Amino acid sequence: MALPFQKELEKYKNIDEDELLGKLSAEELKQLENVLDDLDPESATLPAGLRQKDQTQKAATGPFDREHLLTYLEKEALEQKDREDFVPFTGEKKGRVFIPKEKPVETRQEEKVTLDPELEEALASASDTELYDLAAVLGVHNLLNNPQFDEETADGRGGKGPVRNVVKGEKVKPVFEEPPNPTNVEVSLQQMKANDPGLQEVNLNNIKAFADMLKVNKTLKSLNIESNFITGSGILALVEALRENDSLTEIKIDNQRQQLGTAVEMEIAQMLEENSRILKFGYQFTKQGPRTRVAAAITKNNDLVRKKRVEGDRR
Repeated sequence: MALPFQKELEKYKNIDEDELLGKLSAEELKQLENVLDDLDPESATLPAGLRQKDQTQKAATGPFDREHLLTYLEKEALEQKDREDFVPFTGEKKGRVFIPKEKPVETRQEEKVTLDPELEEALASASDTELYDLAAVLGVHNLLNNPQFDEETADGRGGKGPVRNVVKGEKVKPVFEEPPNPTNVEVSLQQMKANDPGLQEVNLNNIKAFADMLKVNKTLKSLNIESNFITGSGILALVEALRENDSLTEIKIDNQRQQLGTAVEMEIAQMLEENSRILKFGYQFTKQGPRTRVAAAITKNNDLVRKKRVEGDRR
């Protein structure tokens, strides 16, 4: 069922809008634009910029600058005076006038110390060295290193400068660097390659070195590569080599220039769980998981060695 107003709109269905707009004058078009602007300014179907005409008469000042706007608003707020609040009908201002409290000035009165005439005469005739010795006995010799005490002493001595302190500091002992390791890396690697039975221990501490020959060596018992520049990838290569090594029982890799990381520590823990020959492993783990696994693996390896020794003693 069609509504009455719908029947009235049927006659406007076939109207040519362009023809009607072409017959209007400029004033009529301007009036029509104003009417359309005020027709439905809150229509959600139109973009925000088309719901109402632009009524701004000022020229654009440039792009939006948030910091500049905040600075301007803060400046305007500081320059604007606060509104004075008056009591109705009386005209008196509400509240009390703020008066900052003045801090009392502390005045120290010097205590007058009176000594026996004999002590005053002895102090007056004492030399500077004797006075410093007396200060050390009384436990106030630390005042002699105080700059304020030196200034007061200089003023009291007529500007001649502070007296020399008898308390002397200890001479600084130089700490020398660790001497370079005389181990010949190439010779050691060749001996490891050749399974030299005379090579039982290799110390590569404090030098750059790589243990590439551990897969074929069968005589080395201890390896120390602490305090080196070996990165995580180098330690991973060492771990891969130790999976096939059956002779090493003690390894030290701590204090490297770079941290090894969690992935390397997990690989170390897995290697020690697979290699039952290693009894000592020198490295400070940073994660709790690898640290617990390595501790359990080292304990298990030592228990196996102890059991073998006990069985050998029984036989």
